[in-house]
Amino acid sequence: MPDLSRDSIRNIALVAPHGTGKTSLAEGILFLNGTTDKLGKVDDGSSVLDYENEEKHRNMSINSHIAFYETKNNLVNLIDTPGFLNFLYETESALKVVDGAIIVIGAISGDSGVQVSKYWHMASHVPKMIFINKLDRENTSFQDTVNSITNELGISVIPITLPLGQAENLNGVIDLMEMTVHIYDNSGKAEIGPIPQELEAIAAAAREKIVESVAELDDELIEKYLEGEIIEEETMIKMLHDGIKEGKIFPVFAGSSTKLIGLDILTRAISRYMPSPLERLAITAKNGDGEDVSSEPKEDGPLSAFVFKTISDPYTGKISIFRIFSGGINGDATVYNASKDTREKLSHLHRMVGKKQVPLSPAGCGDIVAVNKLKDTSTGDSFSDESSPLIIPKTTLPSAVLSYAIEPHSRNDEDKLNPSLARIQEEDPTIQYHLEEETHEFLLSGTGQSHVEVIVNKLRDTYGVNVDLKTPRVPYKETIRSKVRSEGKYIKQTGGKGQYADAWLEVEPLKRGQVFEFINKVVGGAIPKNFIPSVEKGVVDAMKRGIVAGFPVVDVKVTVFDGKYHPVDSSDMAFQIAGSMGFKQAMAEARPQILEPIMKMEITIPEDSMGDVIGDVNARRGKVSGVDSLAGSHQINALIPMSEILHYAPELRSITSGRGSFTMDFSHYEEVPDHLAQKIIDENSKDQETEE
Repeated sequence: MPDLSRDSIRNIALVAPHGTGKTSLAEGILFLNGTTDKLGKVDDGSSVLDYENEEKHRNMSINSHIAFYETKNNLVNLIDTPGFLNFLYETESALKVVDGAIIVIGAISGDSGVQVSKYWHMASHVPKMIFINKLDRENTSFQDTVNSITNELGISVIPITLPLGQAENLNGVIDLMEMTVHIYDNSGKAEIGPIPQELEAIAAAAREKIVESVAELDDELIEKYLEGEIIEEETMIKMLHDGIKEGKIFPVFAGSSTKLIGLDILTRAISRYMPSPLERLAITAKNGDGEDVSSEPKEDGPLSAFVFKTISDPYTGKISIFRIFSGGINGDATVYNASKDTREKLSHLHRMVGKKQVPLSPAGCGDIVAVNKLKDTSTGDSFSDESSPLIIPKTTLPSAVLSYAIEPHSRNDEDKLNPSLARIQEEDPTIQYHLEEETHEFLLSGTGQSHVEVIVNKLRDTYGVNVDLKTPRVPYKETIRSKVRSEGKYIKQTGGKGQYADAWLEVEPLKRGQVFEFINKVVGGAIPKNFIPSVEKGVVDAMKRGIVAGFPVVDVKVTVFDGKYHPVDSSDMAFQIAGSMGFKQAMAEARPQILEPIMKMEITIPEDSMGDVIGDVNARRGKVSGVDSLAGSHQINALIPMSEILHYAPELRSITSGRGSFTMDFSHYEEVPDHLAQKIIDENSKDQETEE
């Protein structure tokens, strides 16, 4: 086992909405603790963590990035998670393997509580501390932000530090645990001194709230507190640690990540108050019989590890990153992949700092480990002892809510498309891609507009595959409303043998969803039995193309009831053509119409967005079938035409300030209203002309 004490390790995720300065906070912590020798900055592309080209271009995290730093007594594994809504699968995966989270809130305009609620609830299962960032910006208020958090989340928070100065005059913080002031220079070094006299009363009142909150956690302490006894510093630290671990206390820290203000105190707090891997609650896993079992975090226990991330690089290969929950692994070991029932030979183990790898061996309980080029292992797999296999449940994949048709530029791009997407999917299992049989388009689906764009850019920049994005075609269908009879007669005379076939068809509508039925009612040999399948084939071929706008025909019953043949000139091909002609003529006379796919949607929203979202659903020709109340939100159940929701994800997020989400599945087909049908016909005719 490693020499490093397991109770000195901390595994922490930085979690926040996009734009709060989370990555800058991580860069500052790494710099101040000596992991990096230069302060990485997001704005100029020098960030150690956001190292991918797309992240530099967009100035935001797209993937979770792992780093670590060491203090005198602790090793802290830090995971910087994405804050943009399209990439929250990465955040949820990271939260699955950490023992605590820092919720980063940007102190801008006092509405941060609304922005952060989604992320707070995502991290509901781990101990949390809050860092209010960007207090050096204009129009910021520490107290307004604290009030907003309290109101939105319904929790009571305890400031551990207070800002010294406002906006551009922010130059330090008051440390309420030590009752000192930290004044920072440009390098992030703090000069520690006494609290100015004019702030002593404010600091004393804030300190008293900490003492009171700690005392309320224990009956004996509350008695001492009420009797006026002083609670020792060591007891304060222990009770804060226990209160945070049990989710009873939520401390708040103030500062600026870019100016390195308050980061030293936050770093100290992570070591002091956040739990170690050995204090983590037991995880629930499945044993070899598929039964739920609890796995305790033990240094000498059986191996239990979970692969929460995969990095796929076209040059260096695949890197699998996993958290060890129990037991340990040597760098040259063979481990059992319980999810795949296979064995994997490990190469060298590493810790990560962005894309830099630092050797590590052996690795033990609590370590976050990277290993290169595993053959069968993928994200979500579990390592365990083969004699007692344990499978840790995978992170639930979010629904793909936005699809685009993609068209390769060249044959070479087309040949490389599938293998390249397969490599990207190793790293990002939330993408989906397939050939849509009905529209003959290759569809790429993701969690939102930015997600799909990132994948397309990665195809181009990393794998040399160039594609264009197009809005996918809606798989409309055609059907009929009336019952008609028609004759399909095909006669072709040439110098030699001719072609002759005559088939009478009765075409009528079926109930929605019954697709197709073919009946033979020919009697007396008017059409020989061997030609009846040819008539059906001709009908089926005509159904594939329709007659209104070229969409497939469904929900029709076709009966062949009479006809004629020629003993010499009749053939299979002639009766196929006759069947096709008869069906097309019948379709034209049977009041044809276009059908559109209807999607069953479950839209989860905050209560204050209910009216706006329902109004938007109605504007999209949707039908609300019910509303269910959930914890802190509502779920609208609705049926909406697919054509109305091709770009619904960004629009819902706009209506709900980023707090809405949805899932959808195909429900059924319905008639397109007459006033929209002609528009669809005209658009499809233009598409066909363009393709020709």
